[in-house]
Amino acid sequence: MFVQILIAYLLQVVLIFGSILLFGYLIALCNRRFYANFGSHSRTVCYVTGFIGTPVHELSHALFCLIFGHRIREIKLFQVGAADGTLGYVTHTYNRKNLYQRIGNFFIGVAPILVISAILFALAWLLMPSMVGQMTASIRGMSLADGVGGVLSRLLRAMGAFFSYAVSWQWWVFIGLGAFLALHMTLSGADIKGALGGLAFVLIVLLAADVIIGLIGARPLNEFTSWLMGAAGYMICFFTLALIIDLIALAVSFLFRAVRRK
Repeated sequence: MFVQILIAYLLQVVLIFGSILLFGYLIALCNRRFYANFGSHSRTVCYVTGFIGTPVHELSHALFCLIFGHRIREIKLFQVGAADGTLGYVTHTYNRKNLYQRIGNFFIGVAPILVISAILFALAWLLMPSMVGQMTASIRGMSLADGVGGVLSRLLRAMGAFFSYAVSWQWWVFIGLGAFLALHMTLSGADIKGALGGLAFVLIVLLAADVIIGLIGARPLNEFTSWLMGAAGYMICFFTLALIIDLIALAVSFLFRAVRRK
């Protein structure tokens, strides 16, 4: 039983937290290269996209501060000309003896990835509800029985549904508007530090939940893991939408770079 609990726990950690870390890294990599490709114009481009993206980024931190009972001391939604280049920030305090608030540090740190991905999904649903329906249908019912190959197959079908709408004007509007948000999903050093500070507590609580459910029975543990896999599937789908937008924006920046050099 303990082996089964350990396997379920590792699967949950890899799918949920591994996907957040992986997509967070890939999105940050794309965004840094995007702005670097504009050379001396990078700061101007960052201000233009940041006028929308930065307030959403900071408000996502603030939202999770409120959810986890942190006290917001100061918030700056958007600023221009800061000496260190910071476009916005949220400072907050919490009770270090409060486990719930310590767990909150992780979610507050990664909030821009979670919230902006959800906003992009909502925007896609408003513009292309049929496409979103096809994507969600592709990943609905994801379970342990699918295996890695089955999960990848479902995600590929979801992405196929997404690109099948590239011939519509709604798709291009989604890419254009989404870029202002996706280009500011990158976590700052402070965001990452705060998230790592709460990650250990999240992992401990998840392990405790798996042990308790596993001791009740193998079936409840499998159902719990399958439910988390389904949630992770939707989350990965949201992240993929953001990453695709970033990749398209990155391609545009490389085109700008090539034209400028000529």
